[in-house]
Amino acid sequence: MSVVDNDYWKRWTARFLAVLAAGPSDQLTWASERQVRTAAVADDVEFILHLAEGMAERGTLEPEVLQGLREIDRFFGEMDVHGRPGRWADALTADLTWSEVRTLARRILVARLGEWCLPLPRRVPPQHVYD
Repeated sequence: MSVVDNDYWKRWTARFLAVLAAGPSDQLTWASERQVRTAAVADDVEFILHLAEGMAERGTLEPEVLQGLREIDRFFGEMDVHGRPGRWADALTADLTWSEVRTLARRILVARLGEWCLPLPRRVPPQHVYD
């Protein structure tokens, strides 16, 4: 992975962590507007953890960040979010473990960026390719 790729994935990870770190009302609004599925959030956590493990092996990600991401993944496993079809907005209000995930995401962002309160990502419409 090149330095450019590494920087891209660090930024992508920070945007996703910003969603996990956001306050409950901001998360509910964001998730409801985008109709995010709980399983999709879990898939993103697994993807980010996979990326983070590779970056840590190359020495481009701090071990404490990797540990925090592993803890978030563990919470997702305990909540069995893959076994819960449905909207993330509904899951946010149903399980108190989201508060612990939020705290971990904030801790990671503060360690990496000095702050946790970041703008939530905007939805990017799909690109249409016409022949």
